[in-house]
Amino acid sequence: MASFSGIKNTLLAEQVEEQLYEYITKLPLKAGDKLPNEFKLAEMFGVGRSTVREAVKLLVSRNVLETRRGSGTYVKDLVPTDLDPLNLRNVEDKVTLAMNLVDLRLILEPGIAELAAYNATDEEIEHLKDLCDAVEYKIEHDLYYIQDDIDFHTYIARCSKNKVVEQIISIIETAVLMFVNLTHRRLRHHHPPRHHKIHRRARPRRGAQRHDDAHFL
Repeated sequence: MASFSGIKNTLLAEQVEEQLYEYITKLPLKAGDKLPNEFKLAEMFGVGRSTVREAVKLLVSRNVLETRRGSGTYVKDLVPTDLDPLNLRNVEDKVTLAMNLVDLRLILEPGIAELAAYNATDEEIEHLKDLCDAVEYKIEHDLYYIQDDIDFHTYIARCSKNKVVEQIISIIETAVLMFVNLTHRRLRHHHPPRHHKIHRRARPRRGAQRHDDAHFL
């Protein structure tokens, strides 16, 4: 029984790790900011202090947090080492980086949407429309929309049914979330909403032959 208890505790710590990381990025905190103490975090997430300590250790191992003896726990880096294979954290101009990331997404997405048109189910396309409507509504009403935007683009990649595409878009979207949180209004100015256009491109094309199939004949 002890081994099963250990597994349960580990899973709980991982869940709190995700919640704590989301808390850090959504405020957002920045490198050097101090986290609330263990008592406060335990109260916030409804868990024991030992679980909070384990969650903090997990984020320390990912270079997100650092503990200072006698002082507390501080944010070290908003981008976990395992989620930054392109080493984008070292780019100094974060605003330009955010623009570059969105530009890259604009370049890749027409082809990804075309894949989704051939491979997604009717139910997936319908859900894509719901995600599209949600992000457009928030943009039009000047609400925070970055996470909704990322959910929309990530789902298009999933609908493509291409595992490489899913991994690449995951890397891009993680970076977008990290570096666009503080600049989303400026990004909206430079890149006007085009979610419905992308959704129309991803509508099912049942029975049609992909134009690139000829390259393999």
